[in-house]
Amino acid sequence: MRTVGSPSAGAAQAPAGPVCADPLSAGGATTFEELLSLTRAGELGPDPAGLRVSVAFTTRQAVRHEGRGTGYRNEVLSLRLAEAVGSCAVEPGALPDGAVEDCAGADVARLLGHPMLPVRVAALDAYLMHAFPHIPENGARPVALPAGTSLEKSRVRADAVAGLLVLPPGSTVLVVGVVNSLLEALRSRGLRYIPCDLKGGVTEWGEPVATDALASAGRCDALLVSGMTLGNGTFEALREHAARHDKPLVMFAQTGSAVLPRLLGHGVSAVCAEPYPFFWLDGGPGTVHRYRAGCPGGTP
Repeated sequence: MRTVGSPSAGAAQAPAGPVCADPLSAGGATTFEELLSLTRAGELGPDPAGLRVSVAFTTRQAVRHEGRGTGYRNEVLSLRLAEAVGSCAVEPGALPDGAVEDCAGADVARLLGHPMLPVRVAALDAYLMHAFPHIPENGARPVALPAGTSLEKSRVRADAVAGLLVLPPGSTVLVVGVVNSLLEALRSRGLRYIPCDLKGGVTEWGEPVATDALASAGRCDALLVSGMTLGNGTFEALREHAARHDKPLVMFAQTGSAVLPRLLGHGVSAVCAEPYPFFWLDGGPGTVHRYRAGCPGGTP
């Protein structure tokens, strides 16, 4: 998580501008549910009934970065399909016993219709990662995360995410999914923010955290939203708000990193996609992938 000022010495800098991409081939889907339906029908790639998830697993973490007064916990469901891993974050303890075992060995078509939304999200993410990997040909521009501490890597990732917002100083950003590094990266750019998270509470600096993102969206010039909103069912209302009011909607996505780029140009203006393994899992180098919609010719 970033302090105001420059990244740590030796940290890799995010490129000045991400690749711009027209909405990628998604059969005309403009919402998550439409994308899910098209995938189940086999219209975006291989028949999902003929593909099986080989490995299903959860990753749990508790975090308290050095120098921080607060911490947080995460739990992520991940599904392995061939070379791809799709993921969806959930509230710790929310997955019932047996959910992972139920996914292992299942065909993707069945999981795309699973009664649990996080399973559907992870299955769609795995399928789309398999069909549309994060490569330049699909509109992605990689940003290297250097080896380092969890705090150092978090700061560089925050710069990559915040750099997708093109706003004049003094603009207000709704931040859905409070990450202290991102808040500090916004401050360093002269941007104001309204932090929002279903858990509520306060930020590292004692700022109150709103719990109703949509109620706060009207007071903001842009939205910076966690992919976790896909798994808790709150994403679509935010996408609709951004599209209706022509506001930038930037997604930072460990959850649904391969899903959200398919919605570029349909309310989603940019995505910082971070597939598994995530930056917090080890101290080695990593990569995030940035996408932006609506630039002529696909140039930065």
